Amino acid sequence: MSSAADPLAPLAGLPGVSDSVDSVRKAVDRVYGHRVMRRRSGEIASEAALRGARGSAALSGADWALEEVRRRTDFGSEPQARAVGAALRLTAEAGQLLSIWRQSPMRVLARLHLVASGSTPATADAFAPSAIEGDTVGRPRLAGEPVDEPLIDLPLPSADEVAGRLDGLSRLIIAGGSSPALITASVVHGELLALRPFGTYNGLVARAAERIVLINSGLDPKAICPAEVGHAEQGAQAYVAAFEGYVSGTAEGMAAWIAHCGRAIELGSRESMAVCEALQRGAA
Repeated sequence: MSSAADPLAPLAGLPGVSDSVDSVRKAVDRVYGHRVMRRRSGEIASEAALRGARGSAALSGADWALEEVRRRTDFGSEPQARAVGAALRLTAEAGQLLSIWRQSPMRVLARLHLVASGSTPATADAFAPSAIEGDTVGRPRLAGEPVDEPLIDLPLPSADEVAGRLDGLSRLIIAGGSSPALITASVVHGELLALRPFGTYNGLVARAAERIVLINSGLDPKAICPAEVGHAEQGAQAYVAAFEGYVSGTAEGMAAWIAHCGRAIELGSRESMAVCEALQRGAA
C-alpha cells in the first residue's frame, strides 16, 4: 500500500511526530543492541511482560507494587485483583494473536475481551463471543448497554457509531500501510479507548492492542519495550489529558497523543535497559 493511499500518512507530518518516531526507534534499538539480549532475550521479554501488565493494570485502578504482582497467585477475589489478573492474561495472550491480527482484527479484539474477562471455557470456540444468552463478553456493546471503564469519563459514542468505527479500524489494519509503527499503534490505542466497545476492560484491551501493533510491525518483535510501563509512569492525569487530545481530533491534539505514546515506548525501553544492566551485573 503506498503512502499516498495510507489514511494515516498525514499524521506523520504533524509537528513533532517525526521527532517522536525517530526517538522511539533509537530507544528501541538501544535495548536490542545490549549485549545481554544476545543470550537472555527470553528473560528480558518475560520481565517486560510482567512490568507491562503491572503498568496497564495501574491505569485501570489497580496500582500494585511490582513485587506484589510477581508474588500474587489469587486474582479473582476483588476488583483490583481481577484487573491485575486480566492485565497479566492479556499480556500473555497478545503474543499468540499476531498472525490473526492482520487478517481479522475483530476476532482478536473479541478474544482479548474474553481473556480479560476470564470467560474462555475449553469447550468454546477460542475466538467466538460467549454463547451465554444476554452475555456481553467478547462482543461490542449494543444500544443501552452500560460501560464500566475506570479513568476515562468522556461521553460514550453510540452503539451504531462504535460498529461503524470498528469496521473502519478493522479495514485500516487489514489494508496495512506505510505509516510508522508508533503512529499506527497510537491510533489503534486511541480509537479503542475512545469507542470503549466492550462493557468492561476497554483500557486493558486498548493497551494490549497497542502492544500487538508494536510487536507485529517489527518495531519491537521480541516484546521487550513495554509501552504500558511508560503510560503508567507518566501518570493517569497525563494519560487522560493526552487522550483528550486524540478525541478532539485536532492536529495539535493528535500530535500530543502520538508524542505521549512515543514517550511511553521510550520509558518502557528504558525499563528494559535497566533489567539488562541488572542481569549483566548478576543482580537479577
